[in-house]
Amino acid sequence: MLYLSNPDGVDRNMRRLMLDRVQAMNQRIHDELGDPETQTRIAQFEMAFRMQASVPELVDIADEPEHIVSLYGKEARTPGTFGYNCLLARRMMERGVRFVQIFHRDWDHHTSLPGKIRLQAGEADQPAWALVQDLKRRGMLDDTLVICGGEFGRTIYSQGTLERNEYGRDHHPKCFTVWLAGAGLRNGVSYGQTDEFSYNIVENPVHIRDLHATILHQLGIDHTRFTVKHRGLDERLTGVQETAKVVHDLLA
Repeated sequence: MLYLSNPDGVDRNMRRLMLDRVQAMNQRIHDELGDPETQTRIAQFEMAFRMQASVPELVDIADEPEHIVSLYGKEARTPGTFGYNCLLARRMMERGVRFVQIFHRDWDHHTSLPGKIRLQAGEADQPAWALVQDLKRRGMLDDTLVICGGEFGRTIYSQGTLERNEYGRDHHPKCFTVWLAGAGLRNGVSYGQTDEFSYNIVENPVHIRDLHATILHQLGIDHTRFTVKHRGLDERLTGVQETAKVVHDLLA
């Protein structure tokens, strides 16, 4: 099989010509040897070309109306910002991308929390809201599941110097919050309750494996049958030793 690189400075038409020639040679090899891997490679090249060719139009948001861009915040036209990435996520979903993941880093506030948390929330709050609203307005939210969360929570009590503008909060795995929207979920529901110190869960606990089971259920996947072979076991995303359940109270 022949492999095609993507050299810098080559325009779309030239890349298409190069690809066609490589594909033709690979096709001749397939006709001679009958190796199905050659056809797989041809299909991969075609998919890669379509992806590369679509990127310039995808990331150019000049065609977005100002009232839409303003939904995502004042930095939404600046590449690399969270607002821009949320807008880009919607554009990707419009074009058939099945899974989009956006990161917003630096929530690990062991110190200087008062200033940092305002900055982080200010960057993330409006764009995340805008993404849900934009999907809803376009009729896309019914079959799109939006998930926002981290890997653990933060303690309600403080750590550090305990000065007015200089303190932080530690990691807290015992309870934390994730929000979900769309894809057949109930609207405006808060599920679960902590004690008065926000330290332990006292009502309707949802384990991470239950969250995974619920997400898979909304994607049309039975988590008990969705397995992968690993070290001789049929591993599941929801685990094999503990029971996982779909949280039906969250479903519309």
